[in-house]
Amino acid sequence: MNQSDVFLEYIKQGYKTKGDYIALGAAMLGEETITDAIVKIPLKTLNRHGLIAGATGTGKTKTLQVLAENLSEKGVPVLLMDIKGDLSGLAAASPGHPKIDERHAKIGLPFNAKKFPIEVLTISEQEGTKMRATVSEFGPVLLSRILDLSETQSGIVAIIFKYCDDNKLPLLDIKDFKKVLHFVTNEGKEEIQNEYGRISTASTGAILRKIIEIEQQGGDLFFGEKSFDVEDLTRVDENGRGIISVLRLTDIQDKPKLFSTFMLQLLAEVYETFPEQGDSDSPELIIFIDEAHLVFEEASKALLNQIESIVKLIRSKGIGLYFVTQNPKDVPEDILAQLGLKIQHALRAFTAKDRKAIKLAAENYPISDYYDTKEVLTKLGIGEAFVSVLNEKGIPTPLARTMLRAPMSRMDILSKEELKNVIQNSRLYYKYHENLDRDSAYELLNKKIEKINTEAAQEAKENNQEKRAKTTSRTSTRQNPIIKVLTSATFIRAAFGILKKVLK
Repeated sequence: MNQSDVFLEYIKQGYKTKGDYIALGAAMLGEETITDAIVKIPLKTLNRHGLIAGATGTGKTKTLQVLAENLSEKGVPVLLMDIKGDLSGLAAASPGHPKIDERHAKIGLPFNAKKFPIEVLTISEQEGTKMRATVSEFGPVLLSRILDLSETQSGIVAIIFKYCDDNKLPLLDIKDFKKVLHFVTNEGKEEIQNEYGRISTASTGAILRKIIEIEQQGGDLFFGEKSFDVEDLTRVDENGRGIISVLRLTDIQDKPKLFSTFMLQLLAEVYETFPEQGDSDSPELIIFIDEAHLVFEEASKALLNQIESIVKLIRSKGIGLYFVTQNPKDVPEDILAQLGLKIQHALRAFTAKDRKAIKLAAENYPISDYYDTKEVLTKLGIGEAFVSVLNEKGIPTPLARTMLRAPMSRMDILSKEELKNVIQNSRLYYKYHENLDRDSAYELLNKKIEKINTEAAQEAKENNQEKRAKTTSRTSTRQNPIIKVLTSATFIRAAFGILKKVLK
């Protein structure tokens, strides 16, 4: 048995599965693709999270596309964060190409061009189904962590939520929260102090500045109604294929605070909404977070701890999280340790820092008798990657340099007209299209403030009238000295005396 046959058997045994799986591609020995050495990802392990990493232009996005397609075919819904705007092509079939046929012949898998059911979502002004969330849905703890507030400031946020609950003031959007923040230190200061204790204006000012920072990055578009129901991310089409939700984020690359706010709220909502399912034969939902460094680069320690907790716990709900980034070091170590699937495209060694990063990346993978991982990492071609997954027993599979299969859908974006048709044919688009603005804390507090001001004005008016009445009364009883003399008893007796004499 030659080396190729030994290697083929090694991969077949290492990637052997009993249940359903996704075929990712074929393992390579040196520069040769070993036909039928299929690298498989068991469906039941896909909720163990994963990482897709590699330098720009090495094929990360196409790998993400391949995974999304195959998950959809297996009936698993997918949510994609489309930061670069190049994933809409999933809705159209690949035109095919001789090089694709050649690649698949080497791998040992047939190529079938297909289009997939997609839903176009947005959290900004871009066209698509609007994803919104109310301030109330965040809750005081999550909102405080997102805003990176101190303990004292977090306590004030908790009081604000409690006050709004007690007084039936819905906190829906940013203007609601800002209005309450203003109210508790102005017109409502005495009421709040009597019921909940004193609130520092310095602390409310600091909270307001943090809120404005979110608002300036577009949070006013994200916060509000109609609130998006995360259950709508788990739909399948009439053919049983999982719907791929493509969240367009091309205009928020310079707004990491908004992106991390949205991501944390979404994950928290998914975790709270979905039931426990433990280990099952197939995940409930897979979420791909492209340009993952945007989630972590400006996150506070409290926020990172929250994300880490969710990553650890959310897999029991059947949810898999996949981070897509240029370098594994973009993902915090504690989170990286939770990722079962790792797909590493080529890294570039231009500087000493790059070489150090490559060495660290190589240490994330199982030791292999067939590869010098650190050396091969810089030589991987486009559409090639090191792959290590968890088998059905939760044990890492052998490291495999893999020739990845090509996407079945278009490796290009939809035209404006095609994208418009996809959006307008969506049932969700019309469900969430209307921007509701019902009476909430902002409107209700305005009415309350108006009432307070009216009552204060009326009280002031009554006080002024009472004051004038007292002044008039005092003036009327304060007599002129001449009148006082004329009306005195002595003067009257004297006058009567004179009158008697005259009458005689």
